[in-house]
Amino acid sequence: MKNIFFIAVGFILAVSLGFVNDPEPTKNENFMNTKENLKLGAFSMSLSVKDLQTSKRFYENLGFTQLGGNMDQNYLIMKNENSLIGLFQGKFEQNILTFNPGWDENGENTESFDDIREIQKLLKSKGIKIDQELDMNSKGPASIVLTDPDGNLILIDQHR
Repeated sequence: MKNIFFIAVGFILAVSLGFVNDPEPTKNENFMNTKENLKLGAFSMSLSVKDLQTSKRFYENLGFTQLGGNMDQNYLIMKNENSLIGLFQGKFEQNILTFNPGWDENGENTESFDDIREIQKLLKSKGIKIDQELDMNSKGPASIVLTDPDGNLILIDQHR
């Protein structure tokens, strides 16, 4: 009986010490790449709307105010605290996740950001298909479009 007791205590100690002295858990290799935390800039949801004026009123009732855009050009950018939505009438068929490298949520330039060309290069190196690529020899404003695994469109649109 004593032997079973000592074996059980020994086993428990061995397991306990193994967990206590276990080295740091292995990190996901994707996060080991220093460019994993891309600076994609301001995030907004670009919504395809049927009636811009009706959608504007609806989102104003939710506390959003107009930050940019123009009714005459069939789009508005609406803001509520740090949340941004774009309302677009007749511009595209489905809603789009939108990122703006170089801009913050107020449409102001950020001090540092990852250039869209570097973003495209990194995404392609990871095997991510870019639906609409940009010219890698270009400079300044440009955009790329990709689709996530569930069919959601993602626009990365750099304005500077």
